[in-house]
Amino acid sequence: MINGDEDKKEALTQNLQDAGCNQKIIDKFFDLLDKKQFDQIFILLRKYRNTLLNNIHKQQKEIDILDYLVINLKKENL
Repeated sequence: MINGDEDKKEALTQNLQDAGCNQKIIDKFFDLLDKKQFDQIFILLRKYRNTLLNNIHKQQKEIDILDYLVINLKKENL
């Protein structure tokens, strides 16, 4: 691998890590990249994005429940 390719791989790895991807996803990404299976790369990243979004929705629901609890407790002067 030439030097520029190694720099690109390091940058891609860092981007994936910064996005919260675990090593399994990163390895799969590079395996697909080596095989030039770009459609599969986009599917992999879209699935991971959906996982992150589902986590946000779950956490938002938990926040909403806590807010509801606080409001009801304040109404009851607790």
